[in-house]
Amino acid sequence: MQRRTDEQTTRLDAYVFVCTNARDSEYAACADAGPGAEATVEAVTEWLRERDVYWNGVGVSTTDCLGLCSEGGTALTIQPHDEWFSDVTPEDVPELLAEAFGPDAAQLD
Repeated sequence: MQRRTDEQTTRLDAYVFVCTNARDSEYAACADAGPGAEATVEAVTEWLRERDVYWNGVGVSTTDCLGLCSEGGTALTIQPHDEWFSDVTPEDVPELLAEAFGPDAAQLD
C-alpha cells in the first residue's frame, strides 16, 4: 500500500453520487426506475461538463442503494452539501444542479 495524499492535486468541492442499484425482486430499484439510472448519470455528467466543472470542482460517482428507492426515478445525493433526492429523472438534473451549484456552477463551495 502506498499513501499518495501529498501527490493528489484534485481537490473537489462536491460529489454527486447517483444510485445505480439493481435488484432482482418485486421492489423498485434505481437502475430501472423512470428512464433508468444511467440516463440520469449521463445528464449529471453532461451538465457539469458544459460548465467545465466535471472532475474540476465536482466529482460524479455511481453507488449502490441510498435508501430512497422509488419507481419514478433514481436517487442521488450531493455531498458534502448533505442534499438527498429521490425520483430524479434526466429532465430534473439541470434545475437540481443549478440550485445546488448555481446556473453556471459558480457557487461551488
